[in-house]
Amino acid sequence: MSASPLFKQQDLQFLIDLADDAGKAIMQVYNRREQLVNTKKADASPLTEADMASNVLLLRGLTERWPEIPVLSEECVNTFTEGDRPEFYWAVDPLDGTKEFIKGNGEFTVNIALVVNGYPKVGVVGAPALGLMYVGVCVGVSGLLASAKRRDAHGWADIKVSGYQPYNLNCSPIRVAMSRSHPSAELTSWLKKFPQADGRDIGSSLKFCLVAEGAVDVYPRLGPTCIWDTAAGHALVSAAGGHVVQWDGAAMSYALPAKTLNPHFIAWGHSS
Repeated sequence: MSASPLFKQQDLQFLIDLADDAGKAIMQVYNRREQLVNTKKADASPLTEADMASNVLLLRGLTERWPEIPVLSEECVNTFTEGDRPEFYWAVDPLDGTKEFIKGNGEFTVNIALVVNGYPKVGVVGAPALGLMYVGVCVGVSGLLASAKRRDAHGWADIKVSGYQPYNLNCSPIRVAMSRSHPSAELTSWLKKFPQADGRDIGSSLKFCLVAEGAVDVYPRLGPTCIWDTAAGHALVSAAGGHVVQWDGAAMSYALPAKTLNPHFIAWGHSS
């Protein structure tokens, strides 16, 4: 299988439309969330009707258009087996930030990523309650130019990372995206290496989006995440000129989708 015949501009638009449709389904539930009875998954994380409605739409859309590409979704049974190294697969989180959804703060997203040979090459992140859409295409996706864009009420605009050099002592305070629902004592300790730090708490994969558009300089994560949480945002940051690495600086790979848990990582708003 080759990436060349798989992706054209109309395919990218299909993903954007699909994320929009999933966002509309989520918002129908969000607007009556106070009436919901939420359940919990085996790992005690919350699950809502919106997660499942979005998942149905995404799974149907992706498998009908690309039946040859498997899908890894948070809300589906993982069909990959140990050692599988698919050339292509979709990594999908139908509703990233379910806790934020339940709180009603709007900081939740729809994540769609195309992983190619272990690395996320296309990422679509929709934030329906905020009226935002982000799209990143990395170098090496045949038929598409590398780009990173943000859509709001005014339309589409190109975005890029801040280019902040974190160890330049003459720089202004480093701006840090931090998890609203998953605070970390280890992160507090890590931040002490910088003369000044300005933290911004926000939920879901929106932390990657802030890095990609230059609104913050770094997103360090010392808590648990899975492939579906990060692949789309990873692609977006890379497309915008940044890079995402493991805590020790090693490449962040998604080559083995049977093993969904990520290592700790840092999304930097500058090139590697």
